[in-house]
Amino acid sequence: MAAKIKKGDTVVVLAGRDKGKTGVVLQMLPTDSKAVVRGVNVVRRHQRQTQTQEAGIVAKEAPIHLSNLAVADPKDGKPSRVGFKVLEDGRKVRVAKRSGDQIDG
Repeated sequence: MAAKIKKGDTVVVLAGRDKGKTGVVLQMLPTDSKAVVRGVNVVRRHQRQTQTQEAGIVAKEAPIHLSNLAVADPKDGKPSRVGFKVLEDGRKVRVAKRSGDQIDG
């Protein structure tokens, strides 16, 4: 099955602490069905000092489950489901169900 959300997509958070926020997918974790999104689900971690990194409390994005994310519609930025369409030249592309716009370039 083709992935409905990919690295670089703009997504909207549907549920949880950051509901309504939008961000860009930085990393996909397909085995866990999770994604890391910029500016979403930010947690603070106590960091031990290493040779390369200072000690202290650092904020970083934690993975969020894919069921709590939806692709932002290219037309208006609102959450949309994703469908697939095969073009005349044989390419399979992702399409936003909300507006019918193509998501892939």
